[in-house]
Amino acid sequence: MIMTIICLGLEGTAHSFGAGIMTDRGDVLSNEYDMLKTTQGGIHPREASRHHTELGPMIIARCIENAAIDYNDIDMIAFSRGPGLGPCLRATATMARTLALKLDIPLVDVNHCVAHIEIGCLESKFQDPVTVYVSGGNTQVIAFAGSRYRTFGETLDIAIGNMLDVLGRELGMGFPAGPIVETLALDGSTFYTLPYSVKGMDLSYSGMLTAAKKLHSEGVKLADICFSVQETAFGMLAEIAERAIAHTKKRELLLTGGVARNNRLTQILEGVAQRHDAKFHRVSSQLAGDQGAMIAWNGILQYNAGHTIKVSESNVLPKWRTDEQDILWRD
Repeated sequence: MIMTIICLGLEGTAHSFGAGIMTDRGDVLSNEYDMLKTTQGGIHPREASRHHTELGPMIIARCIENAAIDYNDIDMIAFSRGPGLGPCLRATATMARTLALKLDIPLVDVNHCVAHIEIGCLESKFQDPVTVYVSGGNTQVIAFAGSRYRTFGETLDIAIGNMLDVLGRELGMGFPAGPIVETLALDGSTFYTLPYSVKGMDLSYSGMLTAAKKLHSEGVKLADICFSVQETAFGMLAEIAERAIAHTKKRELLLTGGVARNNRLTQILEGVAQRHDAKFHRVSSQLAGDQGAMIAWNGILQYNAGHTIKVSESNVLPKWRTDEQDILWRD
């Protein structure tokens, strides 16, 4: 009789807390999360940590109930060890450690960024893609080489999701601003030249953000600002992704992370893939943002490769880079 491994994954790197349950067959049994929405300013780490601590147990319980299993059916606990905001990571890790000790089951520490890639590979069935990973806290073009996920290009200042949210606050939008920017951009008709900052294989968004805010102060229509920002920001990403594909000769292009929900970015990267005869996949909306299912799946991959971590050694790693983890489950 073939036994199924069930993993509970906890995600809490920033404003969202998520609990997801997956099997080693790749089935998502349940995926619950709640996002802290601020009325003004960005994410306050202490407030987000309090949000996770107060709502986390309820979200976990709801996740288990919706999966139609019992706590004793869980074979392992995985948690997002980093990168992320320290207070949020610590709150999440505390819940994971507590459950692992109480249930007497293995604990697995997961790199948040790697989990975004692997859940995309599971869904797309891609074996070896160039990945464009875009979110509120990260903007990277990544590919696997030499037993690790190597960063071929990344932002030198702020992530694309953060840039859109900061711009949104300046333009009077709600949080998160990315979807609002996307909607307004559809009505844009005039393209305004903004700083196009690609430096080798890296890029920078702060100059474009400053210039876009200046356009707003000069009375330029919101739709035109949003249109110009999207075309410039996404064009910069596409240039780096295209170079990475040309260099690595890989034939799969994966788009993942919260900003992957943007349809215009998807169109542009689809064009990149077509020019290089590569397959393209955008992670589905329910798996694009920060959620527990991706942590659970990555935990299963690591566990099957022989990796667990002792509770006493499970300190969080707020600056844990994508390319700092050995990828034991890939050749």
